Amino acid sequence: MTEETADGEGGLGERERALLAVERRSWPGPGAKERAVRERLGLSPTRYYQLLNALLDDPRALAHDPVTVNRLRRAREEKQRRREG
Repeated sequence: MTEETADGEGGLGERERALLAVERRSWPGPGAKERAVRERLGLSPTRYYQLLNALLDDPRALAHDPVTVNRLRRAREEKQRRREG
């Protein structure tokens, strides 16, 4: 993770906070989120999801936005269970 700061935002950098902000939003249709990721964050969807997945394991992310992080962790665990089962 880069741009880490201790600025009262749970120690997360601007990029990490932006990733969580994207996940807090609801998106109108297929492709809208991926378009926003490219335009606003300058990331490919693949890189976005790699960074997001790593962020979900960061305790600072949980402290910053517990509702979003816990929702995403549950979704990730469910997807893993479906693959294994």
